[in-house]
Amino acid sequence: MATTDTDRRNGSAKAAPQASSRETATPGERPGQRANAADRHVGARIRERRVMMGLSQQQLAKMIGVTYQQAHKYERGLNRISAGRLFEIGQVLGVPVSWFFDGLAVEGPGQEASPRQRMCLELARNFALIDNEKHQEALSQMARALAAQSQAEREGG
Repeated sequence: MATTDTDRRNGSAKAAPQASSRETATPGERPGQRANAADRHVGARIRERRVMMGLSQQQLAKMIGVTYQQAHKYERGLNRISAGRLFEIGQVLGVPVSWFFDGLAVEGPGQEASPRQRMCLELARNFALIDNEKHQEALSQMARALAAQSQAEREGG
């Protein structure tokens, strides 16, 4: 059956199905998978650095020129990040692009931060939000004193 230009304009013609790259996925690869373990690792490292710097997702998104939703998808590893965008994120966060890949070969897929790691990130974020340098120094001295006390207790019994 021949399709005319009028049929195409009226939407009555159906396009022939085309093979997509998702239909020709390699063995072991899930069709429709948009991001992989490396993308999730890079996203986790972006989040880690953002939290250490005391930035919200909204602030980071504005700094790199994307929506909050896009920044959220980057951090969750749901969307892949182009090389140019990753370079820009690295500049905004003050780290080289290679920093986002540190530990990639060691970590398994889907490895979550431990409660202790989360607490350390929260502590770093909150510390960065303290404007008063004397308060920051006092907190730092208190942490050193508590660490020294804990070490002495471990060594002394």
